[in-house]
Amino acid sequence: MANVDGSWDCVVKSPLGDQKMTLTVNSAGSTFTGAVSGAMGGMDVTGDVDGDTITWKQSMTVPMPMTLDCKATVEDDVLKGSVAAGAFGSFPLTGTRVG
Repeated sequence: MANVDGSWDCVVKSPLGDQKMTLTVNSAGSTFTGAVSGAMGGMDVTGDVDGDTITWKQSMTVPMPMTLDCKATVEDDVLKGSVAAGAFGSFPLTGTRVG
């Protein structure tokens, strides 16, 4: 099991306020599959793994359709990174491992 694997309680600090979500990661070599769920719905995600860093894209439809570019690094039971929302900028992402 890679250090990035598991379930993460996350918060994105966005202009719309704190966006809470749960991210699950199941790595297999240099890629991972998983899911994101939160107040605005859920979706399956796939991404890349580079050591303790994961990157993935996810789509949102509320408040407008947009693709988010996400990147996070895991250190022990803490996840830190950012979510890039195109012309709207980049927002901090933090999380803690569940369980």
